[in-house]
Amino acid sequence: MLIVMRRLLGFLRVGCLAILVLPAVGQSTATPHRQAPSLATLDQFIPAQMQKWKVPGLAIAVVQHQQVIYSHGFGLRDIRRNLPVTTNTLFAIGSITKSFTSVSIGILNDEGKLDWDKPVRQYIPEFQMYDPVASERMTPHDLISHRTGFASHDLVWYSSDFSREDLVHRLRFLQGNRDFRSGYNYNNMLVMTAGYLVGKISGPGWEDFVKQYIYRPLQMTSSNFSVLDSQKTADFAHPYRKDEHTETVNEMPFYDIHNVGPAGSINSNVEEMARYAIFQLGDGKAGDQQIVSKSNLELTHTAQVPMGGQSEFKELGPRNYGMGWVVTSYRGHRMIWHNGGIDGFYALLSMLPDEDLAVVILTNLQDQPVPEVVAYNIYDHMLELDAIDWSGRFQQLESKQKAAEEEAKKTGVTNRKSGTHPSHDLNDYTGRYENDGYGALTIQSAGDHFALTLNKISAPLQHYHYDVFEVPENTSWALEKTKLRFIANMDGDIDSIGIPLEAGAPEIIFTRTEQKLPHAALLPLAGEYALGATTVSVAIREEEVQLTVPGQPAYTLVRQKDLKFAIKGLSGFSVEFRKEASGQVNELVFFQPDGTFIAKRKPAQ
Repeated sequence: MLIVMRRLLGFLRVGCLAILVLPAVGQSTATPHRQAPSLATLDQFIPAQMQKWKVPGLAIAVVQHQQVIYSHGFGLRDIRRNLPVTTNTLFAIGSITKSFTSVSIGILNDEGKLDWDKPVRQYIPEFQMYDPVASERMTPHDLISHRTGFASHDLVWYSSDFSREDLVHRLRFLQGNRDFRSGYNYNNMLVMTAGYLVGKISGPGWEDFVKQYIYRPLQMTSSNFSVLDSQKTADFAHPYRKDEHTETVNEMPFYDIHNVGPAGSINSNVEEMARYAIFQLGDGKAGDQQIVSKSNLELTHTAQVPMGGQSEFKELGPRNYGMGWVVTSYRGHRMIWHNGGIDGFYALLSMLPDEDLAVVILTNLQDQPVPEVVAYNIYDHMLELDAIDWSGRFQQLESKQKAAEEEAKKTGVTNRKSGTHPSHDLNDYTGRYENDGYGALTIQSAGDHFALTLNKISAPLQHYHYDVFEVPENTSWALEKTKLRFIANMDGDIDSIGIPLEAGAPEIIFTRTEQKLPHAALLPLAGEYALGATTVSVAIREEEVQLTVPGQPAYTLVRQKDLKFAIKGLSGFSVEFRKEASGQVNELVFFQPDGTFIAKRKPAQ
């Protein structure tokens, strides 16, 4: 589960391409498959569930005792072209990728190249977190187990094309509100860092390491690391999302998450994921080849931190996170699983180790529970337990949630203050703002509203109240209903934006960055100015404006607007250059907390 902001079910998506009519999915493909008699009913059960939840395509494999006992493709991988799903169809597996990264660390540990519990800084000296304790003590064990308590900050990677090296660097600017190792908090950025560490230690990179040490011995020849590569093949699934209001199914763009690849970029099919499941149920071998030691494989399946929260269903035990796996129980039987969702895909790999049983389900529709419904149905069959109507239970949960949302809308309860207006002219809010962790935020005029762009994600922005603006519902899924507030400095100028982008961290502050003036426009500012008996000087050095006051260090001036500059490092202090009628700069005005002072330009000597 690439668990991210909003739904916390493992999905982020961007806008849909087209509204499609969903075809019937009752017919299975002609792909040959093996099945056990006890699972024959799946041929009818799965299409019925797909129809109920409007899932376009699904591929499944069930393994037990080192054998594939059932594999099948259902429905369509491409609705527009009416192409069927086969057991070789490539789907994004999302966060199931994390277990590949934990196995990779285990392999390096077996080789004596990495210690689970030595500081990351021992391997990556430049590694730094916002919390200095975490910087010094964070280990590979911490990175892969989500036990750091560190806030997720998923929009940093989801909104950008920042490289892995850049993302690791930005960790030092991302603040949380919990102490290091204070509990569970799902974090894709840190798992990405674990994969980055694998690449740094091994040399070629995380992808090459996984290819050599996992793909090759398991004969995962079709599996890849990018949806761009999937689209170059003859058999790949297209991504879809169901509109939660109209329930129409929409094709959406593929989303390439190469930058956090070790946390969720793998694409595979059920034939190859079945081999991976057999490996995970075994003792670390592929045939006679030992991929990873049995002890390290078992370590990844061992609970490391309680995930907290109460399950909606009594049949599901308390959840703990291991290393790339959720460790829990199903109706009293030990269960190890991980799901994965990213923009139009949802996958599940679930195992009952004590029964040597695993189920792999890949789908091309996000925000739906069919993989869980099918997996639990199979477990009930194989364990000879009374069947539970899991589909009905999930429908009931969904209905309750929708009813609660509708009731809230009907009551009209809101904290919005009516009759308010922005404190500035709308042009005063536009511009570019930056945060060292999140990157660039741009506000542009768009008729009667604004257009917001966070790195590569764009959304409309409408007035909410006072200087608070909001991304409307049903516009940009990643940012919808997000509120931001424009913040004025001591001079009354809008100079920053505060946005609660991460629930587990303080408000993210983006500071206005004005475009620098060309060197030719800066030169007329240089000179000496008389401030009473004191002479202050302004010099232009390498496109920067520097202010020198006798007896004080040189100050850098940061342009705010026109010829007004903030004094870097001094809150509430700014200066403005003023021109006489001829256009020549003749005054330097100081705006300070204790008053306003005017310095007259001295004639050039």
